[in-house]
Amino acid sequence: MRIMRVEKTLVSTNRIDSFGHRPLLVVQEKAGGTRSVAVDAVGCVPGDWVICVGSSAARDAAGAKDFPSDLTIVGIIDHWTAEG
Repeated sequence: MRIMRVEKTLVSTNRIDSFGHRPLLVVQEKAGGTRSVAVDAVGCVPGDWVICVGSSAARDAAGAKDFPSDLTIVGIIDHWTAEG
């Protein structure tokens, strides 16, 4: 699991069918770090600190073992202060 911050929503209207209509969000582990795209399974908004899972756990959390995701948000952190 990783702690990440939601930067913004990502709009992708042209997707493969198995992706469905799940929201996509751009997340970062730290300011200025590498951006990743995550499936939002819990209803996040930009600015939220979240818990993300990867690999097969990401697919399970998104709804099915064959779901095409390698990063899924599974929780919103209530209180968090970034280091540094």
